[in-house]
Amino acid sequence: MEESLPQFIDINLLRKGMFVQLDLGWMDHPFPKGSFKISSNDQIQTIRSLGLAQVRYFPGKSDPIPAEGDGASATAADGTAEPGGPEAAQPVPQALSPEAVQRKLRAEQLGAQQRSLMACERRFGEATRQYRKVVEHAIASPEKAREHSMTLINGCVSELIADGESAIRLLSEGMGDRNAMHPVNVMVVSLLLGKALGLSAQELTDLGQAALLHDLGKLQLPDRVRLVDEHFTAAEYKLYQDHVTQGITIGKRMGLSPSVLVAMAQHHELVDGSGFPLHLKEERLGTAGKILALINRYDNLCNPPKATLALTPHEALSVIFAQMKSRFDAVVLGAFIRMMGVYPPGSVVQLVNDRFAIVVSVNSARPLRPRVIVHDPSVPKNEALILDLEHHPQLGIRRSLKPTQLPKAALDYLSPRQRVCYFFERAIDPEMAGAPT
Repeated sequence: MEESLPQFIDINLLRKGMFVQLDLGWMDHPFPKGSFKISSNDQIQTIRSLGLAQVRYFPGKSDPIPAEGDGASATAADGTAEPGGPEAAQPVPQALSPEAVQRKLRAEQLGAQQRSLMACERRFGEATRQYRKVVEHAIASPEKAREHSMTLINGCVSELIADGESAIRLLSEGMGDRNAMHPVNVMVVSLLLGKALGLSAQELTDLGQAALLHDLGKLQLPDRVRLVDEHFTAAEYKLYQDHVTQGITIGKRMGLSPSVLVAMAQHHELVDGSGFPLHLKEERLGTAGKILALINRYDNLCNPPKATLALTPHEALSVIFAQMKSRFDAVVLGAFIRMMGVYPPGSVVQLVNDRFAIVVSVNSARPLRPRVIVHDPSVPKNEALILDLEHHPQLGIRRSLKPTQLPKAALDYLSPRQRVCYFFERAIDPEMAGAPT
């Protein structure tokens, strides 16, 4: 039983055949997966170059240590074969006490989750900066604007395709102004949904570019009508709708492909014909346009111009399903709900044990068991570990809450976001994911 538990080993004692896990974000190491069996001395040297003092390894998944006299060569501290000495002559890593293992495991988990969040937030920040460059050049230097958009989209699509299963990650508050946050949010979630629907790499690239640029036409509008308002006059609302046509004009100057332009043109069209500007119905809409219309509406419900009108992600998804289902393509909406789960990241929930929590990550392949941070007064909020409900089936979610329904202590601890923004990360391998105690 103990052999199945992870232990920590000094990196100088690594050898071929050990099954190890690197508690680093997926951008912080060069290996295809963070957990694997060491097969070469080059891998050992690479692990040592990552700046870790110890790594977690799994004796039960590792090759047995060769017995003395079996003819196997030893592995020296520099990862090369040590002549004249059996591998058994090397120091055998000493198992830590269960309490020490738990302390180290918790510290490593906390460090790994902080690095993963920082990596997502860094990439989101880079995406918003790249978008601002697009806006800066869209009118005067449209070709340069296209280059900036393609650099961003190609990078995101390459990462998304290479990652296998992806998780949708809630980011911290204050990730930038709404004018940049909204298009990046729509791009990120649209790409995830496009991947879930099985779109090709080129289709994802076109979708991502259309999502990023869908609101460019607002650059040509007066400030007072750039954000839709329920108090618009008929003339103001007509002027607001014109941002779609203005966006296509800018897109043509940028040299965007016809498929990107079509998707941009359809980001406010709805399958029942109630959208704008052409009131197209389902049979005349493309998949990318259907995706954009849904994700654009979802993000606007979560992040409206007036923060006081914001819905929680759970509420936004519920409103779309209960009140707007006929406006969106059934296949696209079904895939979106399956991907986001009943409680999308950013949802405030109460668990079946009455604890309060906030959903911070959803594995798009297993959305019904999200990862949450639980209000625990005994643990400082900056040291709270993410709890993976997939590993705690007894801790299901009882209900969703509005942040105003939380007790003050839980509200301060969980800090629900006024503005919800997401990025994607590689999904945690369920076999290797540690669960906090």
